[in-house]
Amino acid sequence: MKKNLYLGVALLQAIVILSTSCISRKQIAYFQKDRNQPDTIQVAEAYIPKIQPGDILSITIGSLNPIASSFFNPFSTMPVTNDNTTSGGSATGSPGAGGSGGGNSASLTQSAAPGFLVDPSGAIDMPILGTIKIAGLTTTAARDTIKNHLKFYLKEPTVNVRLLNYKISVMGEVAKPSIYVIPNEKVTLPEALSLAGDLTIFAKRENILVIRDENGKKVFGHVNLTTRDVYNSPFYYLHANDIVYVEPGKGRIAQTDKTYQLLPVMLSALSLITIIYEYSHR
Repeated sequence: MKKNLYLGVALLQAIVILSTSCISRKQIAYFQKDRNQPDTIQVAEAYIPKIQPGDILSITIGSLNPIASSFFNPFSTMPVTNDNTTSGGSATGSPGAGGSGGGNSASLTQSAAPGFLVDPSGAIDMPILGTIKIAGLTTTAARDTIKNHLKFYLKEPTVNVRLLNYKISVMGEVAKPSIYVIPNEKVTLPEALSLAGDLTIFAKRENILVIRDENGKKVFGHVNLTTRDVYNSPFYYLHANDIVYVEPGKGRIAQTDKTYQLLPVMLSALSLITIIYEYSHR
């Protein structure tokens, strides 16, 4: 009877193995080198975001007089010193974790930090300074613009401007699909996929889709992660509000189909094993 039990278990194992699909290394390995490809590759030009209507900005202002500076920082509970730090921590920090590198981010499930909203005309309204138009500027250019307005009120003013709503969406065959806020306003496609826990074994690595807004239109770009050409792709550096979609490969579809096809057989095998086990222990 034990021999029959072992045969039943072996049958079930064989069914499970047959229900999985074989995937070659060439289909899953990242950044594979072509035969005549050099070891040094030109990387795509870095993306520098520009401020748009609807953006939320963190703006902290400092000067030689912390008390005077505090009037320009409505979202800070402590006076801001000349080095843009406070003893109690700034209330205008990014909702994501700070640091260098695109891996530092936070999900949009967290509460958004307070900041200056860029209105539909592309302007912000700051205490004392009034309305300042900054749409179309980089955060560096916006900093210089605000600093010029401050020279009349503060001695040696310093300004720090950051985007609080620089976000990307990652969905599809990844471990943690979500919306991610990027605190340092710079993230590459590989970094974004790492934030999402990497691709699953069933992901279609040679056809990663990036959806981007450009001049009121949707642009659809395709990236092959199995080659090193990803580094000079215009979609290597992600833009604010980009959507990254990872398509499921044939393995996922085949596994799903085989699971439904073989489910009755597997259930029958389990029933057979149960009957054999009960009969052998009578």
